[in-house]
Amino acid sequence: MSVLKLTKDNFEAEVLTAEVPVVVDFYADWCGPCKAMGPVFEEVAAEMNTAKFGKLNIDEAMEIAKKYRVMTIPTFIVFKGGEVHVRHSGTMSKDELKNFVQ
Repeated sequence: MSVLKLTKDNFEAEVLTAEVPVVVDFYADWCGPCKAMGPVFEEVAAEMNTAKFGKLNIDEAMEIAKKYRVMTIPTFIVFKGGEVHVRHSGTMSKDELKNFVQ
């Protein structure tokens, strides 16, 4: 499954009202660890069909990052039924990310 580009305009439709779990990568273009996680996130998204995957640039959607108390990046949040199910801040290996999503 491809990774969605999430914005303040599509966040509610793509994440909060989704019928499947949604994994959101809160990131910034200037963040080194975020850049390192990018390919890992893309790989896991391509391999897993049990959830949607999306990336949200915190510099472009700061109000959403504040709402979900994203203090460090990268932060990964799994949303289920529009609610935060689980969250992780920092980098992860591919296997750790897969286990986190499940």
